[in-house]
Amino acid sequence: WCGFLRSLLSVLVSPRMAGLRVDFGLLLEPLGFIKVLEWIFSIFAFATCGGFQGETTLQVSCKGVANKTVTAAFAYPFRLNTVVFSAPDPKRCGGTWTDVYLVGNFSSSAQFFVTLAVLSFLYCIAALVVYIGYKRVYQQNSKFPLTDLAITVITAFLWLVSTFSWATALADIKMSTGASAIPGIESCKAPGTTCRFASVTSMKTLNVSVVFGLLNMVLWGGNIWFVYKDTNLHNQSKRIPQQSP
Repeated sequence: WCGFLRSLLSVLVSPRMAGLRVDFGLLLEPLGFIKVLEWIFSIFAFATCGGFQGETTLQVSCKGVANKTVTAAFAYPFRLNTVVFSAPDPKRCGGTWTDVYLVGNFSSSAQFFVTLAVLSFLYCIAALVVYIGYKRVYQQNSKFPLTDLAITVITAFLWLVSTFSWATALADIKMSTGASAIPGIESCKAPGTTCRFASVTSMKTLNVSVVFGLLNMVLWGGNIWFVYKDTNLHNQSKRIPQQSP
């Protein structure tokens, strides 16, 4: 991304800026159309993941307390090991209730996914500016298509890694905030104390974020060919004469 953005900046501050020609027709071609889809899907990817807020609740009965709801609120970037359940009552079940934290820190996977989505969003804007306004410069300067190709290949690979990493983390988040978390809560094992899982916020939006991650992976992977067609590598391969058998 940085190399492409530096090249873009050098074009914009050079005298060649006077040759700006806006042509939205490129958006109807695969190179521009796919870039618009990448731009849109990157927005949905970081919005559905980075904007999530939820909570998980338990029903607790202990000394002097019957069916009290305790809540643990969690959100992006999902550092669950810093999230604590509220105490059932001011006396903390007669002193038997200690601070109960959720399990796991999934911030690395979540932040990797969201950061990639934001960078993809910014790069798509820069690329569309060049495609629409400086298509001639893009075609005449071989560094632009080659840089674009390199970034597209790297981004496709990063979407593959980040999406599967985030999908794995999401499965663990569901385990840590679901009913399976109760056996690991020591306060619920105290004499006279019972804990029952009540509910957890629906994570459909997080599931959708994984879907958009996969779509971005497919889009960036498929776009490699269309970017490659504008590079000297493709033009040189067409000039190589076919050897007769």
